[in-house]
Amino acid sequence: MSSPTPEVWLPYPAEDIDGLPDSFRYRRWDGGDEFPADPADCVFYVTPYMKSPAVSVRPFALMPRLEVVQTLTAGIDHVLGGLGALRSGVRLCNARGVHDASTAELALTLVLASLRGIPRMVRGQDREEWHGGFYEALADKSVLLVGYGAIGAAIEDRLAPFECGRITRVARSARSAERGPVHSFTELPALLPEADVVILATPLTEETQGLADAAFLARMKDGALLVNVARGPVADTTALLAELESGRLRAALDVTDPEPLPAGHPLWHAPGVLITPHVGGSSSAFLPRARRLMARQLTRFAAGEPLENTVLITD
Repeated sequence: MSSPTPEVWLPYPAEDIDGLPDSFRYRRWDGGDEFPADPADCVFYVTPYMKSPAVSVRPFALMPRLEVVQTLTAGIDHVLGGLGALRSGVRLCNARGVHDASTAELALTLVLASLRGIPRMVRGQDREEWHGGFYEALADKSVLLVGYGAIGAAIEDRLAPFECGRITRVARSARSAERGPVHSFTELPALLPEADVVILATPLTEETQGLADAAFLARMKDGALLVNVARGPVADTTALLAELESGRLRAALDVTDPEPLPAGHPLWHAPGVLITPHVGGSSSAFLPRARRLMARQLTRFAAGEPLENTVLITD
């Protein structure tokens, strides 16, 4: 008896993705209650986008032939809790490169909107109030990028034309980059007091959870702006609230902890905060890049070639 054709689960219709190899039977599953077919036949699983961790990992235990889990997010924290259900040797790949443009655009938007007082102006328009005055520019500001992977580098690309006074890069380990040196996290205590704008763009890991804690925030200069386009738990919400309510710091947050931010949470109405609902990656730039990634990865997989963005292999 011949083996069944290997199956690939995608969150989008296969006919909408140019360049997919003919080696597989494609099934669409976007996290619904019913699976599209027997998970046991799936060898390559692209997790649904913008679904909960519980939904993303739900098929894992039913996929004994699985060889690859491909996320459509740069972060992989939403699937880590389910990896124990997978057999050894499964490759986990992220979507590095897919969200760079979109997330970097939003980071720049949050910085500019916060500095130029756009939330106040929008509220004023609703009330037919004219809020003239003198507002801050990004020009001449010192910017600290905390997290300098593909997204951090894309943010710097977009900051470059704005005549910032200085852009400083920080990552887990010190290294050299095309635009200049990258400092390590251990140097943050010395770097934070010099920054007018601090942008968090790190993945969520054990090392970065709570990175922007009370001590981190206390070292930021008075009036500085914290921008979080990473993950909510990278910043300590309680400590951030204390700084916002004192009026010492400002914040622009695309991600929060908890998330979604529930009605009645004090962060909604804290002074000096701008909140967007975790939309850094979900723009019109996402889908074309995601489709190209899926086609490239599956072409490589069919040919037995190394995959892009492999972040770990299960034990």
